Amino acid sequence: MAEETTVEKTWRLMLEADPDVRRGDQAVMEAAYAEPRLRVLFPFPSHGCLTFHRNSQFPWSNDLPFIAGSASCSVYGPRYSSVLGERRTPKEAAALVVANLPADCGPAYEGPWPPPESPTS
Repeated sequence: MAEETTVEKTWRLMLEADPDVRRGDQAVMEAAYAEPRLRVLFPFPSHGCLTFHRNSQFPWSNDLPFIAGSASCSVYGPRYSSVLGERRTPKEAAALVVANLPADCGPAYEGPWPPPESPTS
């Protein structure tokens, strides 16, 4: 059996409401986790927001849209650069985040931001 990645473990512990990990609004976390493109990113709940990152250790990428709120949700561009929309449900908010992810946004890598340089040939 493969060992859990940091991203997988973080999602699991958040969804299980483990007291040793950061927790946010359960409905928002569940809606985000239901989206395959968000599930592979590092989740970070803080101050009523659920942010997503391309890496698993501080400093974070901070270059992706995120969800603020719970009952009704706002979706913001990276670092509050723009309001992408207001949504009635966490599920709608998660879908809006996915719709605004960069095309090259793949699974989060282990480590701090920025990513390591690719070796040159």
